[in-house]
Amino acid sequence: MDREALTQPFEQNRAHLRSVAFRMLGSLSEAEDAVQEAWLRLERTDATRIENLKGWLTTVVARVCLDMLRSRKTRAEEHAPEEIAGRIAPTDPENEAALADSVGVALLVMLDLLDPAERLAFVLHDVFAMPFDEIAPIVGRSSEAARQLASRARRRIRGTPKIDEAEVQSQRKIVSAFLTALRAGDFDGLVAVLDPDVIVHADTPEGDTRVIRGAANWAKGAIAFAKALRLAEPALVDGNVGLVVALGGHRFRALRLTFANGKIVTADAIAKPERLAELELGVLNDA
Repeated sequence: MDREALTQPFEQNRAHLRSVAFRMLGSLSEAEDAVQEAWLRLERTDATRIENLKGWLTTVVARVCLDMLRSRKTRAEEHAPEEIAGRIAPTDPENEAALADSVGVALLVMLDLLDPAERLAFVLHDVFAMPFDEIAPIVGRSSEAARQLASRARRRIRGTPKIDEAEVQSQRKIVSAFLTALRAGDFDGLVAVLDPDVIVHADTPEGDTRVIRGAANWAKGAIAFAKALRLAEPALVDGNVGLVVALGGHRFRALRLTFANGKIVTADAIAKPERLAELELGVLNDA
């Protein structure tokens, strides 16, 4: 089959392949690289022998992504967290933001915590409904082992709240109101969900901790940095509802909160990689 005959069916599957790769990698540029590699492999293959092109391409993209994830993990082990953080800014922030919104920022952050094989098994099965007997050869495990990978990933992604469901929903309502007001630059809306004597501890670029006291003081400063929280989403942070921020599909910031009387009373804005790594994070169930 010549190149022109392959182009149309490949393009018909491009959006699906990009969606698979983005969930695997959390980075639009890396996802595009994985899709391009699938095209190159298709060109080198006798396509007349492929019975299910979409399935074949999905498998190829999954294998490419698995290799990329393993390579990324190796680099992370060899380099300091600060070096890695400096390389993850998206090259196409607008499109990546749109994709992240469609996937869910909290889910992307949680996927980033998984081992490569766990991430692949969860994404292919839970998101794209691929059977475990098809996932198994990609990860080099048995079908039952692939099932266990997805199950383990599912448990890690959900997290464990330290409060009952009614309190989770109450906190979530407060955090959603905080985020809505922040994105709108609504000073009064922010102050309304903050305790008047709120205390905020925030990591600084210099590696120190800055302390901010009072609702008005924090609201003014938070609005100035609202753009940085565009990719923020409510999530479980150490058992309570907080906020997580992803950049290039990786953990970038987290806001750990405590509540009383329907208000936020303390906030810990965490950016240091070593502190982010210590957090217990989880995706919130749909309300």
